[in-house]
Amino acid sequence: MKNAGIDIGSRSIELVIIEDNNVIFQKQTESGYNPIERVKELTSNVQFDSIMATGYGRGIVEVAFDYPTITEIKAYGAGATALHKGIRGILDIGGQDTKVITLNENGKVLKFEMNDKCAAGTGKFLEMMATTLGYTPETFGQAALSGNSGIEINSMCAVFAESEVTSLLAKGCNRQDIALAIHQSVCRRAVGMIRRQNISSPIMFAGGVANNSCMVQLLQKALGSEVIIPKQPQFVGAYGAAILSSVTAVVGI
Repeated sequence: MKNAGIDIGSRSIELVIIEDNNVIFQKQTESGYNPIERVKELTSNVQFDSIMATGYGRGIVEVAFDYPTITEIKAYGAGATALHKGIRGILDIGGQDTKVITLNENGKVLKFEMNDKCAAGTGKFLEMMATTLGYTPETFGQAALSGNSGIEINSMCAVFAESEVTSLLAKGCNRQDIALAIHQSVCRRAVGMIRRQNISSPIMFAGGVANNSCMVQLLQKALGSEVIIPKQPQFVGAYGAAILSSVTAVVGI
């Protein structure tokens, strides 16, 4: 059987199709202003026997396409455990929120924490700050690695943080130093969430921000241990949904 998982995020949508637990197809697109149309485009020319939706926008596809849904927490837990046995925690810095998930030795979700009250500390925040400093999201992390510590971004609000960055630029502060300070600010928030849950190693960093080299280095240094990065971290949720779709199809629920 071909089982599909689709992760409808605030910034992007990922589709994964597995057969005999092997990925045979995957594709990503931007969510855009009409995610329903994007889901139609992603699924129109592919074949699958079952599908499970997850992510920020799972509710809209449940209504539009009658897809069964699963929470992001369970989807990420299933995906991370399948990718790396023994994972005990997951950090996902997404476009809309940041999630930290604690797993037991068998991959079962024990608890989680989600920061979805403000854009600060999310992928969207990093995109905003990259634009403010004249970088692309792809070059932002590398630029930050060339910066020097000493600047702090103190605001807990994305709007005020942007004003803070603009003020630092007006004072003549180095762009790379500001970029590093922004990454350090996001890292502090994420590490605080991880430590509140007292997660054992190893921890997986999933989601698109895990492709940011500066964030990875800062996290590893702050935690004092290696952080597991999947080859394609943005597909972990969709992969987990596909796995859970296959289980649902087998048991018939």
